[in-house]
Amino acid sequence: MRIFNLNKTYNIVCDFKSTRNGFKHIATLHKNGFSIYATKICYLNRTWERFEYESILIKVIDENFKHNERDNFLNIIKQRG
Repeated sequence: MRIFNLNKTYNIVCDFKSTRNGFKHIATLHKNGFSIYATKICYLNRTWERFEYESILIKVIDENFKHNERDNFLNIIKQRG
């Protein structure tokens, strides 16, 4: 499990689980400590990410934030990756 802090209000908790055919990344977006969104991405073999959880982090941010805030959070994730 890994926690990505976006700012004082938001963080994303990421984890992975084995599946019958491979594995999946699971992410939960928290606002002020409360879970507000959860998603998963399933993989059959391996990912081609620059850092672990990159794809699911981008998915969470894309689906929950707009324009400036979205771009700011994507930059934070890429720097910390």
